[in-house]
Amino acid sequence: MTDPAVYRTHPATWDEPYLLARCISRRQRRSGPGGQHRNKVETAVVFEHLETAVTGAASEKRSQEANRKVALFRLRVNLALSVRCEAAQKPSGLWKARVPKGKIKVNPGHQHFPALLSEVLDHVMAEQGDLQGAAERLSCTKSQLFKFLKLEARAAKMVNDARHSCGLRELQ
Repeated sequence: MTDPAVYRTHPATWDEPYLLARCISRRQRRSGPGGQHRNKVETAVVFEHLETAVTGAASEKRSQEANRKVALFRLRVNLALSVRCEAAQKPSGLWKARVPKGKIKVNPGHQHFPALLSEVLDHVMAEQGDLQGAAERLSCTKSQLFKFLKLEARAAKMVNDARHSCGLRELQ
């Protein structure tokens, strides 16, 4: 993970052109979708963030453009998991829009999911894995926060590992 002081805004929240300018993009030949005797087609896309070496890849679609979108989304999720920034004192406007009346409303496939995930992880890690403190800062409940983290299993595991290292019990 990166030092929280490295970035002013989290890379998962950057707009597409700004993020892609800081990545290398590779196209690869892989077996595409189809029958038993699939042809090798150059539709696989891999993005690598240059500063962190975090990657996002996709090859399951027939279209290179569709794979590019999936790879970019996966890159953002992986950045949300790998890069820590200093947690803001108040929740972002995006967070407030997605958490009306303390209930988190977001689909794990939605384009805003990685940005919200990075914000939650920044707050939880700033609290050394204490979900209650992070939930208070984010204006939601502890159970809502962990339910959100479980949408990305690696995030829930990361939080439980942090809690374990601080002597707190793991959450289910």
